[in-house]
Amino acid sequence: MAEKKCSSCNAPLAEEGATEFGCPACGFKIKRCYRCREQSIPYICPKCGFRGP
Repeated sequence: MAEKKCSSCNAPLAEEGATEFGCPACGFKIKRCYRCREQSIPYICPKCGFRGP
C-alpha cells in the first residue's frame, strides 16, 4: 500500500488535521498535512499545474 504524502512538503499524512481534496481545476487528489494547511504553504497539482494556497 502506498503511503500518503503531503503535496507541498512530502511529509507522511499520519498526523491528525491532514486533509485530502480534489484539485479545483482537474479533480486530482491533493493531499495536505496540518502544518502546510495552517501556514498556507502553496501546492502545485502534479497533473494540471494548478497552484493553490
